[in-house]
Amino acid sequence: MGNGNPTSPATSRRAFLKTVTAGGLMLSFAGLPRARDAAAAAAATASPLNAYVLITPGNVVRIMARNPDMGQGVSTSLPMIIADELDADWKSVRIEQADNDPQRYGVQFSGGSRTIPSQWLDLRRMGAAARAMLVQAASRDWGCPPAECRTEAGVVVHGPSSRRATYGSLALKCADIDPPDPKSVKLKEPKDFRIIGQPLPQYDTPRIVTGAPLFGIDVVRPGMLFATLAKAPVVGARVARANVEAARAVRGVRNAFVIEGDPEALTLGDDLRGPGLLPGVAVVANSWWQARQGRDALQVEWADHPTSQQSTVGFAATAKAALASGKGQTTLRNDGDVEAALAGAAKRLEAEYSYPFLHHATLEPMNCTAEYRDGKLEIWAPTQTPEAGRQLCAKTLGIAADRITIHVTRCGGGFGRRLDNDFMAEAAWIAREVQAPVKLIWTREDDFEHGHYRPGGWHRLRAGLDAAGDVVALHDHFVTYASFGKVNGVSGMGANDFPARFVPNLRYEQTAMTLGIPTGALRAPRSNALAFVFQSFIDELAHAAGQDPLEYQLKLLGDAPTVGEGPALYNAARMKAVLRTVAKMAGWGKARLPKGEGLGIACYYSHAGYVAEVAHVAVAPDGIAKVRKLWCALDVGSPIINPSGAIQQVQGSVLHGISHAFHEEVTLVDGRVEQTSFGAYPVVRLEDAAPVEVRFLATEHPPTGLGEPALPPAIPAIANAIFAATGKRVRSLPIRPETLRA
Repeated sequence: MGNGNPTSPATSRRAFLKTVTAGGLMLSFAGLPRARDAAAAAAATASPLNAYVLITPGNVVRIMARNPDMGQGVSTSLPMIIADELDADWKSVRIEQADNDPQRYGVQFSGGSRTIPSQWLDLRRMGAAARAMLVQAASRDWGCPPAECRTEAGVVVHGPSSRRATYGSLALKCADIDPPDPKSVKLKEPKDFRIIGQPLPQYDTPRIVTGAPLFGIDVVRPGMLFATLAKAPVVGARVARANVEAARAVRGVRNAFVIEGDPEALTLGDDLRGPGLLPGVAVVANSWWQARQGRDALQVEWADHPTSQQSTVGFAATAKAALASGKGQTTLRNDGDVEAALAGAAKRLEAEYSYPFLHHATLEPMNCTAEYRDGKLEIWAPTQTPEAGRQLCAKTLGIAADRITIHVTRCGGGFGRRLDNDFMAEAAWIAREVQAPVKLIWTREDDFEHGHYRPGGWHRLRAGLDAAGDVVALHDHFVTYASFGKVNGVSGMGANDFPARFVPNLRYEQTAMTLGIPTGALRAPRSNALAFVFQSFIDELAHAAGQDPLEYQLKLLGDAPTVGEGPALYNAARMKAVLRTVAKMAGWGKARLPKGEGLGIACYYSHAGYVAEVAHVAVAPDGIAKVRKLWCALDVGSPIINPSGAIQQVQGSVLHGISHAFHEEVTLVDGRVEQTSFGAYPVVRLEDAAPVEVRFLATEHPPTGLGEPALPPAIPAIANAIFAATGKRVRSLPIRPETLRA
């Protein structure tokens, strides 16, 4: 889940492929950029086709949705890019979800808000090249230069004579036309976009609102059985004893058996998007309810496991001792002389911040349908990384990856959880065991107990201010987790994380505690926690300096438009622009609020997006805080492909931030997750939701993704608003009423 816009290699004419079939002309595009991801290694020798178009004689333009969709809308926005440059009539476009096929589509991946930036230019070229071929076919028919022709909404028009030909009538005539060099095709000027920039509904919305089969959990296969898998509450514990006969005796149960699991399941590399197959007891039945009843009848004893010694209370005590030591295990960044600058500061501040483990809490639990026949495996799965799932299943079953077919279904929520494919490995193993199509569905308890959690963390911050209130020194000692011996990208901290490079004397240090449960990327990974810490502490510094928090942020960002370069580039000018915009939207500095209400401001850069937010929060005497409204200004480049979907993504991210701020927390006791239902793990509800006003800044930068960057600043904006309302500083999440009572 990384930041930035992947660069696009040169695309040759040979990369543009066409095939004539009885149905019409298929136009495909290969040689597009390949993100370094789990699927890339598997497709290293393939010539990936990253987009696929079929134009039929009936003038229907079928566009395959290459990437998995978990609600972010890429299965609509990506075809919009192709269709606009193709100059298709959107009413004639039909979208279909593509199966996993690295040789045809390349890396099919959704995560990190990378889908749009990694494909924007190349998909435009694909549509434009296809349009050029259709124009050439028409000009040849009419005996005129191509320059005399134009296109509009699915037809080619000859200007001088006003002759018209539909794309459908021309499709088969493109068979002997060489595709143009995609780099040489003329792309539309943004002012000429007809589809891009229009607020269009998601193509699958009618199926969703009518309850039509669409999601992984809806898949039905002939002769399908249902399965559930009991795993140890302490992740990774093996089966000591199990009375599978008790389960087999339940009506409708077809089989029950112990799965020993993969000894390497918890230490698989990122290329396989593990964990893999864990130990457990599978129960297979004619219906899922019968499988669940059979599971309830099981008598299972679990072996001891080292993780049973771990707990939230124990981690907190270890973290407290680590912070008290004043020295981290690893120095991430060390600019200037922090200790000397602190000693000479006019004012010094110290604060400790903490935040908990979080669960993804997708509404659709993990599930997968698998069918194993004649040494071949076929899978239907709601996954964000289908090729990585294919490779994981290949390793789990010990078969070649080319004997596995993955059908990608709509995901009922992802937020990063479905980057990992453990549920696919489980379904594959069970299907091979019973030699029948099997749908594995996790219970809600399974989903909570075996999540891949956003790791918690602790920070001890020290800062020094000069006589003018400017930050001259900052030290952050960060205590985090090493999952199975590794501090990964979601639990660690980067050397360039803001405000690094904006404070002359700055040191980041990190201490890692051993953790025995899986962690994983959760919407805006790493940023969703670090924004709370740093943006809240900067607000503390502003108040300590006696300065307006907005002006303090602007001054901290300095006078240079940018710092760094390449992937480490930070564009301070863009951040200043969104800060000033959101302040104006919210009436910052002008609003007169009643006692107990306040405005808070925060900003953050993540996933190539610059975002600033203002929160209006009211706190009652009993400590109950209510978010009245949030304003959000974003610079995510332009154009905004689908404004309707974009606004929904921003609003959803901000509301997700409210949920993280007030409600969500995972705790461990004896190595077990305590929260095993939505009753124990509440998420934001309608009565907690607040209006979110969104404004996009139109800039010259290329567009980026929107699934994540609006979440991080929401949490500190809320926390800072609470301070403005009450004078009480929020330094630990989730926010509890007892800490805010008057």
